[in-house]
Amino acid sequence: MTDLLAIEDVTKRFGGLRAVGGVSFTVKAGSITSLIGPNGAGKTTLFNLISAVLRPTSGSIRFDGHEVTRLPTYALARLGMARTFQNLAVFKHETVVDNLLVGLHTRLRTDPISAAIFLGRARREEIQARERVEEIIEFLEIEDLRDKAVGTLSYGLQKRVELGRALAIGPKLLLLDEMVSGMNQEEREDIARFVLDLRDELGLTVLMVEHDMGIVMDISDHVCVMNHGEKIAEGPPAAVSVDPHVIEAYLGSRRAA
Repeated sequence: MTDLLAIEDVTKRFGGLRAVGGVSFTVKAGSITSLIGPNGAGKTTLFNLISAVLRPTSGSIRFDGHEVTRLPTYALARLGMARTFQNLAVFKHETVVDNLLVGLHTRLRTDPISAAIFLGRARREEIQARERVEEIIEFLEIEDLRDKAVGTLSYGLQKRVELGRALAIGPKLLLLDEMVSGMNQEEREDIARFVLDLRDELGLTVLMVEHDMGIVMDISDHVCVMNHGEKIAEGPPAAVSVDPHVIEAYLGSRRAA
């Protein structure tokens, strides 16, 4: 498999604080890669650097053959990178359908005049957009919720809608930030199944920050571990789970009594 995303010696400083220090790793096309580490390890900061919410102090980020280190977020979306957020960022007063349609905004090319009179290309794009939304709704098994206001749904279903909106962008790479946080066991299992289907049925590449080690070990192809802003280990889940540096990061050093 080829590298879809390449992080090379990326560093981020906030004044005198080094939040991310010289991190390098790659994400293979068609894989599920998990970025893990204790609280404060720098995972979310690195996610924000990859998705252009923040700019690196130094280092390079390449996506699908493009140097994207200094590109804005909307340009990454057009290249095929989408993400969800740990804290929900849905439009709670709008319907499921309307939330998903927002994700298609970067794919629309109709000029304002055509859109205003809603003829020709504007009408064709609207029909195509709504067809795509229905495909996502079916994939995520939320057909009976399509016309409900998102704010009336359970937390787990709102997370599913946010995932659907990211899918509407038509991504090659999907960044999932703590997708199962705050969910019950059944909801967690549903999301894990959907993530596997994203890879196996839709051919998407997934990079996720996740604290649920059961999910990480069950569905990841590759795991990268951070601590104190640095990468301390990476490899297949089974190898990472027994790495002494990883065990120490999560459990601390054993001290003699």
